[in-house]
Amino acid sequence: MPKPIIMDHPLVQHKLAVLRDKNTGSKEFRELINELATLMCYDATRDLPLEEVTVETPMAPARCKMLAGRKLAIVPILRAGMGMVEGILTLVPSARVGHIGLYRDPQTHQPVEYYCKLPADIEERDIFVLDPMLATGGSAVDAIRQIKAKGGKNIRFLCIIAAPEGLEALTKAHPDVQVYCAALDDCLNENKYILPGLGDAGDRIYGTY
Repeated sequence: MPKPIIMDHPLVQHKLAVLRDKNTGSKEFRELINELATLMCYDATRDLPLEEVTVETPMAPARCKMLAGRKLAIVPILRAGMGMVEGILTLVPSARVGHIGLYRDPQTHQPVEYYCKLPADIEERDIFVLDPMLATGGSAVDAIRQIKAKGGKNIRFLCIIAAPEGLEALTKAHPDVQVYCAALDDCLNENKYILPGLGDAGDRIYGTY
């Protein structure tokens, strides 16, 4: 079972501090989510395989390295996960984008599915599942279950903030999935929100308080 990778880069931690601030408005919040996703993607793709190629420069042939034909897919969990998509596409613009729609029932706090659309060749791709918050873990567990049911295998989960309860649930259900996050917070409160967290990521991204 892989240990979660917590990204402690100074730029990541600085942007996370501004993201948490209750006075950060929706426009800046959206920009920060995208910037953090870009920085996290840089680290999460560190082990992608390379192959040697020859490139003709204006001066002479050069031996270089390029990605070894691996195809990528990014799958945001709607709606908050959409806030991370452009940040990932900045680095890997050729990635295919799927979508999984889930919402948390306010009484049971369990995920309710309402949409799933994935690339047809999902089984051939390295998959990055995106959601800014890993709280109870229910949505992440269910989203990854849906992806595996359609043939997905090489799956990584990127979130900005994780709660210990959500991390435990996800790694127990899917021990083969590597988790990347910028912070592992203290706990969940009685309403299943992360403490200290940053509030509701979807509301803060879209201004729907």
